[in-house]
Amino acid sequence: MSTSQLRAFMDKNAFKEWFSMIMPGLLLCFVVGMAAKFVSEHYGGPTILYALLMGMSLNYLSVEGRCAPGIQFAAKSILRFGIALLGARITFEQLMGLGITPIAIVLAGVPATIFFGVLCGRWLGLSKNQSILSGASVGICGASAALAVSAVLPQNKESEKHLIFTVIGVTALSTVAMIAYPLVVTSLNLNPDESGIFLGATIHDVAQVVGAGYMMSDEIGDVATFTKLLRVAALVPVVVVISILVARKAEMTTDGRSKLPLPGFLVAFVIIVTINSAVAVPEVVTTGMSELSRWCLIIAMVGLGMKASFKELATMGWKPIALLVAETVFLAALVAIWLICAR
Repeated sequence: MSTSQLRAFMDKNAFKEWFSMIMPGLLLCFVVGMAAKFVSEHYGGPTILYALLMGMSLNYLSVEGRCAPGIQFAAKSILRFGIALLGARITFEQLMGLGITPIAIVLAGVPATIFFGVLCGRWLGLSKNQSILSGASVGICGASAALAVSAVLPQNKESEKHLIFTVIGVTALSTVAMIAYPLVVTSLNLNPDESGIFLGATIHDVAQVVGAGYMMSDEIGDVATFTKLLRVAALVPVVVVISILVARKAEMTTDGRSKLPLPGFLVAFVIIVTINSAVAVPEVVTTGMSELSRWCLIIAMVGLGMKASFKELATMGWKPIALLVAETVFLAALVAIWLICAR
């Protein structure tokens, strides 16, 4: 057997091993997702919410055992794939119809939240690095932003603990916001575009934005996803600015070029939207991609619910939690006031 044949054989075996590892958990998420859709179709209510709640009831399966790798794969990779496919439902013409409000809110909301976090953290007696980490995670995109910003902040013996606390806290608050914020936009009498902008500009993680938006309607979900991806895109300049302010160079790749944390699903989303806007894509293709995206999001929401653990939040000190809650309330109030005053 030649070297190339041996390499191909080993790669094939590695793929089989990986596939067999994720299948139990992935199939479990799919079955629970089917159950959520069945309940939604026969008894009413949003499929996404049922998927989340059913997943949360099976939280213990994500901790250990054969299902854990597949649940992790569903909550991350399947989610990102589904979000990328959402581009098939959106065109630049539709986005331009929203005006500059989402862009203006993102440009103002992200730095304002980080600055508020630093001030509030100083009042609570927390370190500046922890405050910046917390503010960036709330202002941009939750756990992903926390991981990216942590990589360029000065490291010490407390850095890992701060990162873990921030990820747990922002994920829990984002899940609460996903359920509570649809009630908020309803009580504020926001129209569909305003509702989507509010959800996309205030909920921390992409998954929960998608869940809250499509829980209300497809139109609100599209606007919320677009607004949220604008915030995700702000991750790159924010990380660059923070790295400059703390006098550290951005982490370098092996070939010596600066490594910027631009999410692949964001690039894919933009590419699909561009193609959908520039070319007359057959309706059967866009419909198929939209339906596949819907199922990916349902499966991902099940996985996300299985990974949600509010018990872990109880192990955190009250000050980091208070800071995250204050930043969350600040951002929601800022966006709500903006939208109401802009009418």
